[in-house]
Amino acid sequence: MTIDVHARDLRYFVAVAEELHFTRAAELLYVSQPALSKQIRALERQLGAELFRRDRHAVALTAAGEALLPHARTVLAAWEAGAAAVDAAKAAQRSTLVVGMSTSPGRGGLLPAIRSRFTAAHPHTTVRLRQMSWDDPTAGLAEGTVDVAFVWLPLPDEDRYAWTVVAEEPRLLALPESHPLATRPEVDFADLLDEPFLALPRSAGRLRDHWLALDARAGRPPRIGAEISGAEETYEALVAGLGICLVAEGNAPLITLGGVTTRPVRGIGPSRYALAWRRGDGHRPLVRAYAEAATAARARPATTAPHTTDGPGRQPPQSPR
Repeated sequence: MTIDVHARDLRYFVAVAEELHFTRAAELLYVSQPALSKQIRALERQLGAELFRRDRHAVALTAAGEALLPHARTVLAAWEAGAAAVDAAKAAQRSTLVVGMSTSPGRGGLLPAIRSRFTAAHPHTTVRLRQMSWDDPTAGLAEGTVDVAFVWLPLPDEDRYAWTVVAEEPRLLALPESHPLATRPEVDFADLLDEPFLALPRSAGRLRDHWLALDARAGRPPRIGAEISGAEETYEALVAGLGICLVAEGNAPLITLGGVTTRPVRGIGPSRYALAWRRGDGHRPLVRAYAEAATAARARPATTAPHTTDGPGRQPPQSPR
């Protein structure tokens, strides 16, 4: 037998069952007592059973009413949970996602491609981009001022984060056009060990070491010509002859203005650019959706397939977390 019972009918039944008084139940439900009685009688007809015994002095549950009450409460609780989940989903659709970055994602339209995919799925969400200083290698993630961030790997305290790599690029040598090494079509890193280098601030930690290529120096400490915390500072320091530096291929246009050039470097590995988020935020709908959009739109170099990881030494999930 199929019975079409509305949540309203169960709500009315539970109110009367808990109050055992039609007038008080009607007041709690903001309906008239005759309307409530009418709905209860209609429910009883649908079920083919009397739910309450009524007389002038008291209202009591029948055996059928006692049997229905726990199930009615369960159904109403499930419905309220479902309605709350819908409200949360709607709120997520209409909220804001803050995206941090220390350098522009650029890279053949990567950012517009991610935005297009993300906004197609979340048209009511506002995406705000926040430019961060190179002092913070997490681009705002560590301080909690952004939800996701475009960052260079490696990250400090990387167990705190998950990420998807969106580009893997050679590290080029940036140097003044007047530098003797600028005449070479390619430079061996071993020839750079005595050169002064431009370095990220010490707060950048492992990322500072990466751009100084400490792993290729065989224990020899680098000479630091100056510290830089932005693309403009880097360009000015290069033009002033304060040092040379390594730069990701995709960022070369930011500093190869008048007087600065780049050259390929032998003997060092590539750079990895990633979209990262705090590991504990991987369940958030907007964070997950933006990460999935980045995975779908990420650059795919011909020689190296990008990958997704949720931390060091772990295999990636089927979709980013």
